[in-house]
Amino acid sequence: MSETVRPTPQPGILDIAPYMPGKSGKPGSNAIKLSANESPLGASPKAIAAFAAAAEKLEIYPEGTSRLLREALGEVHGVNPDSIVCGNGSDDLLHLLAQVYLGEGDEAVMNRYGFSVYPIITRATGAQIIMVDERDYCADVDALLAAVTPRTKVVWLANPNNPTGTYLNADEVARLHAGLRPDILLVIDSAYAEYVTAADYSVGLDLVGAHQNVVMVRTFSKMGLAAARIGWMVGPDHVVDAINRIRGPFNVNLPAQLAGAAATRDVAFTQALCDFNARWRDWLTAELHSNAMRVIPSQANFVMVLFDTPEIAAAAFKTLVEAGYIVREIGASYGIANGLRISIGPEAAMQGVAKVLKAFGGAQ
Repeated sequence: MSETVRPTPQPGILDIAPYMPGKSGKPGSNAIKLSANESPLGASPKAIAAFAAAAEKLEIYPEGTSRLLREALGEVHGVNPDSIVCGNGSDDLLHLLAQVYLGEGDEAVMNRYGFSVYPIITRATGAQIIMVDERDYCADVDALLAAVTPRTKVVWLANPNNPTGTYLNADEVARLHAGLRPDILLVIDSAYAEYVTAADYSVGLDLVGAHQNVVMVRTFSKMGLAAARIGWMVGPDHVVDAINRIRGPFNVNLPAQLAGAAATRDVAFTQALCDFNARWRDWLTAELHSNAMRVIPSQANFVMVLFDTPEIAAAAFKTLVEAGYIVREIGASYGIANGLRISIGPEAAMQGVAKVLKAFGGAQ
């Protein structure tokens, strides 16, 4: 029998490891999911009401530019709505940025433990991803700049970073940008910006407003609307124009647009969520940090816990699952085999996780 002829993916596509989301419990189980950095307080009641109201308009195409959502974002964040592009989650916008600015023979630079989507979207364009070693699980500006070559077209920077929770302060991000050629696009992924409590942090809007080669990307997924899939980007006019030329014409559905606009304006709910997160993030860090476990200081809505060996980390994960808590293993996705990422969840869950891990640590 002759060999079957069939369509073939572009070179390199089948070499890409697919993104692995956080695990969930088995259907019917009472396991508490702490693996995906979701909101422990649910969604804004105003966003829920807006989403429900959209059910009366399901036969109508959504407005193609997400105008109502962009206007709400501009109002609350002090940004010209014309400088905003909305997407089906921030992943949608990151994919579009890669598609527009990377191609065969190009390079994109990122820190070693940066968001695992960056290598996927870079390699999908035929470009190469250059991973740069970090300094104690934090992006190293000097190392990132040293990795830049004539082929570099994009620098990906998650700030704060996933899965480590570490961040670069405003001065360091500005120093990184100052060291880049003007034809290199700096993508500041501020997915966890709402949760930052550090006084020296900047979401990146100052750089976007002052330069032609910086964009900032944000998401609603960590703020209670993960199911709605809403992301947004702020950039200079020429970047916004390029992205709008290739994005899907109705890439944000109407319920998501309305829920996103309502959530944006519900600043009281956002503040309550951030206050809750700061309290329990700091509490969990203090409870777990010991000689047996090292908790990397986090500015996000999760903490990364390091164990002495990958074997101990795997045993800790198994112990947590048996106790009903599903956290994120980060060996396969991020190469941190001795670590676990734990989302900040409800109060009872945080107390339960601390109790289980402290008992586990004492048994090692």
